[in-house]
Amino acid sequence: MTSASHQLDATDKRILIALDDDPRVPIMMLAQQLGLARGTVQSRLEKLTAAGVLQANSIRVTPTALGYTVAASVDAQVEQSRLLDAVAALQDIPEVLECLAPAGDTDLRLRVTAKDTDHLYRVSEKIRLCPGITRTSTTLFLRQLIPYRTTGLLTE
Repeated sequence: MTSASHQLDATDKRILIALDDDPRVPIMMLAQQLGLARGTVQSRLEKLTAAGVLQANSIRVTPTALGYTVAASVDAQVEQSRLLDAVAALQDIPEVLECLAPAGDTDLRLRVTAKDTDHLYRVSEKIRLCPGITRTSTTLFLRQLIPYRTTGLLTE
């Protein structure tokens, strides 16, 4: 089962909203806060994890807290027959936070981070030298105006 096919019910949403407020809350305390049995919360979390609904905990660590103060987007053109090679190589670059396959004129869109602009240049070069990547274009983000969020989607 994947997150696209998993239907969240009201109990799942209550658990996820509570976790968004405090992702480190112990399961027993979470169960008490929500008026649910500990076993219910535990099994729901296991199912949500197995379904891919919950992302890895590291998503809550900001790159800035780790000294990576520069954020950018890199668009990459890829030889279509080498797409899998390019993605495999990109996975080995720790500064690549996310890789998406958008519709439109670009083959891959990467969200990357760096310690400064010189580091961003080196990261961009690592990306450009990945197998199958023929061209890149980098856009520097000046400021984050709305942080990544999903809580509003749970309350609709």
